[in-house]
Amino acid sequence: MKKVVTGADFNEMLPSVPACEPGGSLDNSGGRLQHPSVAAEHAPNTASGAERAFVWSHAAEPHADRRRAMLERYPGIKALYGPCPRTKYICLALVAAQLVAAYALRNAGWAWVILGAYAFGGVVNQSLLLAIHELSHNLAFKAPWKNRLFAVLINLPVGVPVAETFRYYHLLHHVHQGDERLDTDLPTELEARLVRGPVAKVAWLAVQGFAYALRPLVVHPKRPSAAELGNLVVQLAFDAAILHFWGVKALAYLPIGSLAVMGLHPIAGHYISEHYVFRPGQETYSYYGPLNRIAWNVGYHNEHHDFPYIAGSRLPALRRLAPEFYAGLLHHASWTATLVRYVTRPSLGGFSRVKRRSSTFRAAGVPLPAADGTSRRLR
Repeated sequence: MKKVVTGADFNEMLPSVPACEPGGSLDNSGGRLQHPSVAAEHAPNTASGAERAFVWSHAAEPHADRRRAMLERYPGIKALYGPCPRTKYICLALVAAQLVAAYALRNAGWAWVILGAYAFGGVVNQSLLLAIHELSHNLAFKAPWKNRLFAVLINLPVGVPVAETFRYYHLLHHVHQGDERLDTDLPTELEARLVRGPVAKVAWLAVQGFAYALRPLVVHPKRPSAAELGNLVVQLAFDAAILHFWGVKALAYLPIGSLAVMGLHPIAGHYISEHYVFRPGQETYSYYGPLNRIAWNVGYHNEHHDFPYIAGSRLPALRRLAPEFYAGLLHHASWTATLVRYVTRPSLGGFSRVKRRSSTFRAAGVPLPAADGTSRRLR
């Protein structure tokens, strides 16, 4: 049976992931670059289809092939690998700024606490969450254990423990992109059925933070690790200290901001822009707008999935070094506009994602679901 690669294995095994065919090819729809296997395996994503069924793919995720082709053409890309030395200092400055803001709001009215959390605190916490994303790929320190400990530290202003659990599930997302049982970035069938129409989409976006937190318990539940329990204990001790010394408003300010910017907030557009299918045949999308400056360049998402061991600060350099591999791919110009399109377009919804049969099912020869209204077979 094929081995299921866990998050802990990811950073060690990814550079040797085999590729099938090198590079991509120009299609006939305006010269856009498409990965050949992806283009062949995706059916048209019509409005009615997107509303009732996931897109199922027989092909492997597209990034290993492009990574292989890019390294063959530009071996100098490897010079971009490794941690960014500035990351830890920026993170500490963000933690300090958030604690100063929490202290300043300790006696403010609740309206000011909520407004401050949405306009400032949530943005800082989203930046810290995306820094935890960087740390999950060991991009602040060379030693993995230093990245994990530092992630627990900068997790503190977020208000809830996420660092260790995120690391586990996020690395699975990279290795098993689209896997129905292992990629918890994918909406569940229930979510997809409920998120139909503009009102339901807005409501779902408003509580998207809860969906991301609870989904792993349904899709890929597991026993908490010792590291996750340690993350929880440290977070609870920090929250108790804030409550004791600064009061309930200072404490509430932290998680309110974290949840607010995962929903109806411009920076939350990255959750939709990264992998929701806006063009048939392409399942990962980049964003090259100004919000990348506070988001660790997570908008360079095709580049990140191609080379997860390149720090966000160097992803623009990767794109400049190999522009032909990205110039033809559809990308987003605005995260706010992405949210608006997601809400208003009938062709977009919870089903607008590419799924793959779980590796354990594939090894057993289980076929993809038939086109019966809940899933589509790709031909």
